[in-house]
Amino acid sequence: MIIDIKKMMTLALVLTAVVTQAQTLEECQRAAEQNYPLIRQYDLIEKTTDLTVSNIGKGWLPQVSATAQATYQSDVASFPDQLLGVYQQMGITMKGLKKDQYRVGIDVQQTVFDGGMISRQQQVAREQGRVQAAQTEVSLYQVRKRVNEMYFGLLLIEDQIQLNSDLQQLLAGNEKKLTSMVKNGIAAESDLKNVKAERLNVMQQATSLESQKRMLQTMLGTFCGIEVINVQKPAMVETSGANNRPELRLFDSQLSLANAQERALNAALMPRLSLFAQGFYGYPGYNMFEDMMKHDWSWNGMVGARLTWNIGALYTRKNDKSKIQLQRDLTENNRDVFLFNNRLEQIQQNEDIARYRKLMADDDEIITLRSSVRKAAESKLSHGIIDVNDLLREINQENAAMMQRSIHEIEMLKQLYDSKYTLND
Repeated sequence: MIIDIKKMMTLALVLTAVVTQAQTLEECQRAAEQNYPLIRQYDLIEKTTDLTVSNIGKGWLPQVSATAQATYQSDVASFPDQLLGVYQQMGITMKGLKKDQYRVGIDVQQTVFDGGMISRQQQVAREQGRVQAAQTEVSLYQVRKRVNEMYFGLLLIEDQIQLNSDLQQLLAGNEKKLTSMVKNGIAAESDLKNVKAERLNVMQQATSLESQKRMLQTMLGTFCGIEVINVQKPAMVETSGANNRPELRLFDSQLSLANAQERALNAALMPRLSLFAQGFYGYPGYNMFEDMMKHDWSWNGMVGARLTWNIGALYTRKNDKSKIQLQRDLTENNRDVFLFNNRLEQIQQNEDIARYRKLMADDDEIITLRSSVRKAAESKLSHGIIDVNDLLREINQENAAMMQRSIHEIEMLKQLYDSKYTLND
């Protein structure tokens, strides 16, 4: 029984550690991408592309068509009257063809050579699928930006809550000292009430901060599809400078699509060779002389090879190639615009990072000085040199300096990770 209790305690400690483990920024980003409904488009695009390619490939299968027709003609082929008279003298009756004719048949055509058209069309379909997947990747990548906003906002709130807690402890310590001083007649009751009111005011701020934290936790958790308990402050990172944004892959896939479309355009000019078979049951058949003598339905068939060359594609070829080239030019222009704006964004972020580093260095010195002044004020209050208002002013200024330091640190971290987002580093 003792062993079982130890196991249960160990398991409880492990579970507690797992539950309270802080989520990292990378974990939240991965969870958000997996949770975002747009990710299902990858599978849909892949399946749609496979079906399209498969359908195009069926162009190599025999093409079968069934036909049925009934016609009535104003005139039909017949023998001259002199020749009919000769046949009649020979005892042969030539009825001639009937004006009403019927046939039910099947035509089969098998492509042997298509000039590469089917394979080119399949390649175009695959490239179109890659373009759609790249567009989805671009849209899905923007999820990281939204996660960054909420994640660093939550980090800032948690820092403010911690500083608020430290401020409450500091005020509580001074309140305790003043309580003793009031009992000893060294300080006035109003001084004690002043400090107590300030502590209660700070406690109200804590209530507001906790509410904001819960809101951000709920928003981030809903967005990521996980329960966010705590967030972990990410490490200071440096970017490599290499641009790996999904937009660049989108531009590459659009250029590949234009190349595939141009190859399909070239294949459209090639001749096509096919085998065919035709068969029908009807009247008249291929033996016209026999059908002139008898008006019976018959079986008829034909097989052969057909070479076709559609030169009509030449009419629009020049314009079609110009349109494809314009698509390339437009894609290259979009790439240049993206890289230009991306570079401007990098410059601004690098300047902000450098600015926050300098501000943080100054913040550390300011906090050191403010702490010294606050401690001196506490000592002066004990000796009756200053009043409580002077002490509270120094305490608030020290807290404001710490708050400013926290804001600058979180903002710098956010700029660092926004810079990683800008480059997809």
